[in-house]
Amino acid sequence: MSTLILYILVPVAIFLFIALFTLFAVYAERKIAGFVQDRLGPMETGKFGLLQTFADILKLIQKELITPAAADRILFALAPVVIFVAVFIGFCVVPWAPDFMPANVHTGLFFLMAVVSIDAIGILMAGWGSNNKYSLLGSIRAISQMISYELPVGLTLISAVMITQTLNLNDIAFNQGILAQQDIYLLGIWRVNEIGGFLSWHIFQAPHLLISYVIFFIATLAECNRAPFDIPEAESELIGGFHTEYGGIRFAFIFLAEYAMMFLVAMLGVVIFLGGWNTPLPNIGSLRLADWTTGLGWGIFWTLLKSLTIVAIQIWIRWTLPRFRADQLMTLCWKILIPLAFVCMAISGLWRILILV
Repeated sequence: MSTLILYILVPVAIFLFIALFTLFAVYAERKIAGFVQDRLGPMETGKFGLLQTFADILKLIQKELITPAAADRILFALAPVVIFVAVFIGFCVVPWAPDFMPANVHTGLFFLMAVVSIDAIGILMAGWGSNNKYSLLGSIRAISQMISYELPVGLTLISAVMITQTLNLNDIAFNQGILAQQDIYLLGIWRVNEIGGFLSWHIFQAPHLLISYVIFFIATLAECNRAPFDIPEAESELIGGFHTEYGGIRFAFIFLAEYAMMFLVAMLGVVIFLGGWNTPLPNIGSLRLADWTTGLGWGIFWTLLKSLTIVAIQIWIRWTLPRFRADQLMTLCWKILIPLAFVCMAISGLWRILILV
């Protein structure tokens, strides 16, 4: 019975976190947009507009569910669920702290990439099921973009896996801190197990992984349909893209999935490249900062702090860079990011053979 209760409580806790994160992320995005555009953002509902997103979600929940007369009712209704569930399941294998994760799967990274790719099927269902030319065009754009940018994402993750020799996300995080069971070398030369901190992160263990992380970050922006890669939702061309016909709670699920995906890819990048739940504070002589800031509570704190920082950068980029054209988006992927990712993967192989033997 206790195991059954745990199986129920963990998904509920993750869902509540996603919902709360989305509420505050939307508020933060509006405020950051206001700051970038020299205005205040939401100010009327609650102190400094803090209750604006709560009011918006209450409005969405209470709206009538309207299905277009010519739509495929089954596909139209299932699409938001498929989109959200695909992203939601991805959270089950990502570690929040040492040995603190819903499921400690040996092939966790492979499982995560596989299950998140189902998102594209939900988007196609939304565009096709709406029976709207703008929605269909938006879904086709989104799928072509997502499939293309999954390649550099996969290649950059392979680069890191070749160094770590494991697909278990918990083990990958362990190998970037003072709790590591193996030797950690800064730039492959200087042993830093006792020092810990940011010096033990993968981007410092093997410097080419910093390039891999930059490629990963750019590609995951496109995976999330975030600006400057938001052509599937281009308001000036497609009204709203694949979710044009959606409203109420169905639109809320699509909205939740987008922000959940932002946090998921940010958290994945943190686990793979930026030390995961390990503290960035190193041990300096008798000042044992890394020793003092390691554990369950600190692990969750560092994971959230790093991931939310990456999310803030994603939001900042949206309100800074102009939208790419479709041809520019594909050129960036196939002619720049994928070749660079292949080079990083080749360097990882050489690094493993020549330095980490």
